[in-house]
Amino acid sequence: MKKNLVIIGAGMASGRLLEHLTDAQGADWDVTLFNAEPRGNYNRIMLSPVLSGDKTYDEIVTHDDDWYAERGVTCRFGERVTGIDRAAKIVRAPNGDVAYDKLVLGTGSDPFIIPLPGHDLDGVIAYRDLEDTEKMMGMGAGKRVVVIGGGLLGLEAAAGMAARGADVTVVHIMGHLMERQLDEAAGYLLKTSLEGKGISIRLLANSQAILGENGHVRALQLDTGEELPCDLLVMAVGIRPSVALAKEAGLAVGRGVHVDDQLVTSDADVLAVGECVEHDGAVFGLVAPLYDQAKVAAQTLMGEDASFVQKSLSTKLKVTGCDLFSAGDFAEGEGREDIVFRDPSRGVYKRLVIKDNVVVGAVMYGDTADGNWFFGLIKDKTDISDMRETLIFGPAFQGGSPADPLSAVAALPLDAEICGCNGICKGTIVDAITAGSTELGAVRATTKASASCGTCTGLVEQLLEVTLGDEYAAPENAAICGCTDLSHEDVRRLIKTKELKSQPAVWQELGWTTPNGCHVCRPAVNFYLLADWPVEYQDDPQSRFINERKHANIQKDGTFSVVPRMWGGITNANELRAIADAADKYNVPTVKVTGGQRIDLLGVKGEDLPAMWADLNRAGLVSGHAYSKGLRTVKTCVGTDHCRFGTQDSTGLGIKLERALWGSWTPHKVKLGVSGCPRNCAEATCKDVGIVCVDSGYQIGVGGAAGMDLKEIERLCEVETEQEAMDVVIAFTQLYRENAKYLDRMYKWIAKVGLDWAKERVVDDLEERAALVERFELSQSIYRRDPWADEAKKAQQKYTPLADLTLEAAE
Repeated sequence: MKKNLVIIGAGMASGRLLEHLTDAQGADWDVTLFNAEPRGNYNRIMLSPVLSGDKTYDEIVTHDDDWYAERGVTCRFGERVTGIDRAAKIVRAPNGDVAYDKLVLGTGSDPFIIPLPGHDLDGVIAYRDLEDTEKMMGMGAGKRVVVIGGGLLGLEAAAGMAARGADVTVVHIMGHLMERQLDEAAGYLLKTSLEGKGISIRLLANSQAILGENGHVRALQLDTGEELPCDLLVMAVGIRPSVALAKEAGLAVGRGVHVDDQLVTSDADVLAVGECVEHDGAVFGLVAPLYDQAKVAAQTLMGEDASFVQKSLSTKLKVTGCDLFSAGDFAEGEGREDIVFRDPSRGVYKRLVIKDNVVVGAVMYGDTADGNWFFGLIKDKTDISDMRETLIFGPAFQGGSPADPLSAVAALPLDAEICGCNGICKGTIVDAITAGSTELGAVRATTKASASCGTCTGLVEQLLEVTLGDEYAAPENAAICGCTDLSHEDVRRLIKTKELKSQPAVWQELGWTTPNGCHVCRPAVNFYLLADWPVEYQDDPQSRFINERKHANIQKDGTFSVVPRMWGGITNANELRAIADAADKYNVPTVKVTGGQRIDLLGVKGEDLPAMWADLNRAGLVSGHAYSKGLRTVKTCVGTDHCRFGTQDSTGLGIKLERALWGSWTPHKVKLGVSGCPRNCAEATCKDVGIVCVDSGYQIGVGGAAGMDLKEIERLCEVETEQEAMDVVIAFTQLYRENAKYLDRMYKWIAKVGLDWAKERVVDDLEERAALVERFELSQSIYRRDPWADEAKKAQQKYTPLADLTLEAAE
């Protein structure tokens, strides 16, 4: 006869337990599943995308009614268990008691509610389940929301409501956000990012009372006396294991329900899994150990030998679009050293904590691709002495030069966690691939890896490629955005073949689901139209990012950075005087020489931009396009004019290239360098396009990078004359403009199409080279103009008195 198994709680751990039991051969149970919520198992991690509107509840359900029916599970949803009679082995419930042979507690955890005066007012909620989420989803534009708690849940709640148009303030008692997962520097970056999304952050703020009116919350009062008005107050300050039921039943309870290595409680017929568990003094909140517990508990129920082992854990999270990773111990301590990498322009921060040549902690923000590799170093206590100089750059740069980009994922141990949402390690994915899951959808179906938030999709695809080798079929290109199923490549092709020459034509002819596109697709489509139809199409400034609309780089405090162009890094006394005068006149707080040999005026007020542009224009200075998806700089050395090692006029060639290319819009920013000899003082070998002058002429390379990806240029060709060098660079730039995906840097595009393909068109086919140059010059004849001069003129006309306008018209 079948044995009776009762499970209390339909959380993520018990859901995984059910999967293991019902999928096992020979499993023979009559299962009854209780849940206080009126629903079954769903992925609680994905409540945040439901709140923000990116997903629906149906999309995060892990087990639907059909799933339970197929496996013969009796569901008692919306029914809260009232007691457990261990002597009679009966679970007491309002709609009828159930006898059990084995019982599993999966009661999860309860949100902690700070017992502030007024905490029981209407409109004060926790953020724990779908009901809480639905209440928050009602907070739209014009509503005021206060969130107490700057941890993961609090920030996700804040971001979701901000996305719905609510006015959101986060109150956090600590000095930086997510202090358990992030150090102060990473916490600062996260705060800056959230503030950029319109969320107000109050740190070191202590809540004193919740104020109400007619029984409903109206404000949070801080200990300073300040009141923060709100229509909804969300407490997201932590969770506690839900142990009341176990405690009333007489089970051993501490912080959580005590279990042994087999997940058995103090009663041999009662097991426990999930957030309600305490094992060897530890309680658990991350999904990976909960899924490990579920597997061990299932094996215990089936009479198999299994033990739950606590593992070192890393935390890889995505908070409101910001990638975060932390592992180990990153607190300061005696004998510890830091290796830190910062790239403020990209919002990337990495910090490794080293002790005795071993990595003991890691914090990463903005770029977490190498997180699992660093975590492996921490777990294995690897001696990093031999790779210390390049360690911060990750596995692809060990040994002194970039390696195969797949080497990082290949080097991960089999127990490395790939999918944090579902607790799936590399070994599980590799096993699924070798068993026949040879494409991404099949891996998702069999393992659930990448099936939730999608952050790990790239890693899963890399594992497919590493495991299958040449047999791997790369996935089709992803859609450009949610407005269409078409990829960037499809859109580019159809714009050309269908001769679509306006945005409305694209929306109509290509079946866009959103009438006028969205913030994701509009900038890309605007560029594609501009690049393919420069004569017929008129650039749409409103389809550009804010920096390109303002013709300056916005800074974190709302001021702007203004960078005049200096052709090839050459300037003169008049230009320097004009810059100095502008700095004085507009109270510029910071003047800096950039890495591209130009001068940056930082901290300019937005209202001063047109007047500053006009002043600089009068001195002959034009925009340096430091904000653009276009040519940024052409860095040069002094070449034969002054240097005894110079072989060619690198300064002269750099200026000619800059004057030819400036003002051209490209898929992403483009930087050039021209070095007068192989000593490479202009660092040409890590630019998008780099020229190294030699006695016999000019060596031209392309596809370099010097950001998070470090990459040396690849040799395109060598030419004898300066004019040939100009033609090759211009033609290659136009080829990039006409074929690359929007926001793909040049090196990423080259990796997709292959350098040989580009060589055939730019180097080998002289007619195609000439045609590319001609098309580039046609586009430049229309779009190469100084935006500063245009905007300054508009501003001047806008404020010109009526009498002066009449006079100008008469003239």
